[in-house]
Amino acid sequence: MSDVEGAISQAYRDEWARLVAGLTRRFGNLDLAEEAAAEAFATAVTRWPVDGLPPNPGAWLTTTATRKGIDRLRRESQRDSKHEEARMVFGHAPTESIGAIDDDRLRLLFTCCHPALAMENRVALTLRMIGGLTVPEIAHAFLVPENTMGQRITRAKAKIKAARIPYRMPSKADLPDRVAGVLAVLFLIFNEGYLATSPESSPVRADLTAEAIRLTRLIRQLIPESGEVAGLLAFMLLTEARRTARISEHGELVPLDEQDRAAWEPELIAEGHQLVRERLIAAAAGEAPGRYQILAAIGAVHTSARDFRETDWSQILALYDQLANADPSPIIALNRAIAVAEIDGPAVALTTVDRLEKALNGYHAFHATRADLLRRLGRNQDARAAYDTALDLAGNTAETAHLARRRDRLR
Repeated sequence: MSDVEGAISQAYRDEWARLVAGLTRRFGNLDLAEEAAAEAFATAVTRWPVDGLPPNPGAWLTTTATRKGIDRLRRESQRDSKHEEARMVFGHAPTESIGAIDDDRLRLLFTCCHPALAMENRVALTLRMIGGLTVPEIAHAFLVPENTMGQRITRAKAKIKAARIPYRMPSKADLPDRVAGVLAVLFLIFNEGYLATSPESSPVRADLTAEAIRLTRLIRQLIPESGEVAGLLAFMLLTEARRTARISEHGELVPLDEQDRAAWEPELIAEGHQLVRERLIAAAAGEAPGRYQILAAIGAVHTSARDFRETDWSQILALYDQLANADPSPIIALNRAIAVAEIDGPAVALTTVDRLEKALNGYHAFHATRADLLRRLGRNQDARAAYDTALDLAGNTAETAHLARRRDRLR
């Protein structure tokens, strides 16, 4: 990849969400904003190799995308009526103030996560508009065909237009009902950044994890009393703290038991632990913890151990039991089985994992977990077959390198 191509790729990662959010505020139309942003990047691909990198790539993209959007409006045969429609739906009428937060991407996030949209469509639209993920990347993350995911995004944008959903922050009274869907989306954006699903992407996308953390911090400023917002932020911080230790210098995923814990970020761990302690105090006062608070507590146990062998697996298993009650999904059951393997042995855990085959057969982590348990049991031929299946399904290059090494070390 040339320096210019690398710069364009970096600009896409850095500027996509900001660009789409700003264009949506200006034009009041998600389709127009996305198309104008895409045209601006396409122009950059043509112009930058010839003209050289602009002094300020972000400003260049904003100016170009704005001109593209204006040109598109001018080409519309019903320009005046469309301008009026935009003014009515996305006009600049003042809304109730919810604090000193004024952020285009946060407004776009709440628009994409409006309760009028089906949850699956909210997630897909936000990952596209805020996360800048491609349709194939989003489809891979949710184990669905690309055309299905494309239809979800199209339906979401059509619903926003038909229902005249405004591009603005919700009122204080509406925030508690709106925040659950936003947190679900931020959780998925963070996970995509922490372990990217596409083989064409970097194994870890720090731009996505940073943006998810930034937006979650903003939401915490809006509703500091929310335990789940604090829990999600703590989970992100404790997970992000381990990021630099997760990829080797050779580009291979480093599992938790092999990570250099001295490379973990102590400031992020300290902040995450403080948030978890605050939520434990709230739980002691009678507030039942939600999904994100329990995930954060699991992360706190892992990051409290000075060595993998010192991990309190009994506490982690108890937390997974609690999490399974709050979120009885097969993926939670799969993660719980990993803790079971550390306490009761791989044979007991394998029995649990095998029961999940119907639900998770298309999920690479299911086969990778199964392969590791079979390897530990000395069933190398079965383990090799499971590793092969996991490699066929996995998209992350660092993860495939790790799986291939584990497979090739089998006798």
